[in-house]
Amino acid sequence: MSLFALYIVFFLPAEKTTTDEDEPEIRKAPQMRKLWALARVAMKERKPLKAEKALLTILKFDQKNAAAYNRLGIIYAKERKYKEAIECFEIAQSLDNNASSMHNVGLIYLETQNYEKASMAFKQAIELEGDLPARYIAYAKAEEHLGNRKKALESLEVAYDLAPSTMILRHILEVYERAEDEEGIEQTKKRIEDLLETQKQKPDKPEKPPRRPPKILQGRRRVM
Repeated sequence: MSLFALYIVFFLPAEKTTTDEDEPEIRKAPQMRKLWALARVAMKERKPLKAEKALLTILKFDQKNAAAYNRLGIIYAKERKYKEAIECFEIAQSLDNNASSMHNVGLIYLETQNYEKASMAFKQAIELEGDLPARYIAYAKAEEHLGNRKKALESLEVAYDLAPSTMILRHILEVYERAEDEEGIEQTKKRIEDLLETQKQKPDKPEKPPRRPPKILQGRRRVM
């Protein structure tokens, strides 16, 4: 199994902090707080039917709740109800333009082998939030399936620059192995060995903040 599978993980947008202005309205809806608590616990305990029911009830009262659509999409995706999952993620994206929803759309298209739409979705996610290695790894996966090995490798190198690790180098190695590129295989194996040796010699240090990724993507198209 490809190491890429490790990155088929759905993202939830960061929840907005409650302000003093919002607080009076929240106090009027104790039932909504209970429903949210129920949905979160049910998802954590892997009880999808219970979570789905709570989220659908929330959406009856608040039809523009992007967070509820996101969580509902994750439930449907895990149950392989891909059509429903994509619909939920795209509604969430239309209500709250964020990278997590777009990334989740891309993951569904990747899983259903619609690689062109997956690539477009990951591009948009990167444009919105381009400092997470997982976004570049997922984009690389889509591009490799489209036959764009050079783009896939470039994207993986950006992921490596953001967070150097042997895991990402092994992703790169897999691409070279599938292409039977002996030179690339040998060079990448050497990079892995060198990084492992460096990690052994250096004491643990606080992680550096990720650098700003280069603009490897041009243009912007919406996923339809």
